[in-house]
Amino acid sequence: MHIASTDLLQRYQRWRRVAEPGFWIVLTVLQASVNSWLVWQDLQRTGVNTPFWEVAVWEWSSNLVLLALVPVVVLAGQYRPLHLVFQRQNLRWHLAASVVYSLVHVAAMVALRKLAYWSAGSDYDFGNWWRELPYEYLKDVRAYFLVLLAVGFYQLLLMRWQGEATLLGEPDEGPAVEPVQQPERFLVRKLGKDFLLPAGDIEWIQAWGNYVNLHVRGHDYPLRSTMAAIERRLDGKRFVRVHRSYIVNLDFVQAITPLESGDARAVLSTGGEVPVSRRYRDGLKSSC
Repeated sequence: MHIASTDLLQRYQRWRRVAEPGFWIVLTVLQASVNSWLVWQDLQRTGVNTPFWEVAVWEWSSNLVLLALVPVVVLAGQYRPLHLVFQRQNLRWHLAASVVYSLVHVAAMVALRKLAYWSAGSDYDFGNWWRELPYEYLKDVRAYFLVLLAVGFYQLLLMRWQGEATLLGEPDEGPAVEPVQQPERFLVRKLGKDFLLPAGDIEWIQAWGNYVNLHVRGHDYPLRSTMAAIERRLDGKRFVRVHRSYIVNLDFVQAITPLESGDARAVLSTGGEVPVSRRYRDGLKSSC
């Protein structure tokens, strides 16, 4: 069964770039189609003879804009990770982002509807904006957080599927080949095989619930640990805490970009960026 799971993962990786957007496209098509039919049927039952094409325009315009906004929510989740959402500062940030998300959704949706009605020789009226916007926001904030949760759960599931890291323990007999309290390598299980991951290859480490993610060449390997515990086990001359949720490998830091908020961004030689909070910014500069 494990071999079958490994084969399935290998096949999925080949199709991942198609499968991920394909999932959202199929979901959008199904949702817009089913909702169009159900809403039209409800209108017919109440005696409102609205043409089906109008109902289809309402549903498809809304769902197509929501589909286009999925990558934006994914980026928001990467900027403010899922497990940090319910911290007060991050929750405020995501709530503010959901307002912008809703405004963009409504504006683009109305524009598409007006264009569709105009092409049919008719005119579309959205109604009273001050009354309709709060109603639309209540739907959009739910959609925003549902996408955020779905993407976060998928990413965590994929990371666990791809491989999980463990610390090398003391051998049953004889001395350890390297310091166990400051490991130079991690044991990673991936695709049914165990291999050693040099600590120096880790670009950054990110907190994720009960795990920390070791980021290496575009891949994340979850390790069951806390940030404080893993920080104590790493070489302090190479790995530096830059955020309550991030540790960075100094060997990969190429530049430090200050932000207006007082925080900063560590730009890595691999092209990635790691957030640096103002609390740790001076320490990072002195370490570099």
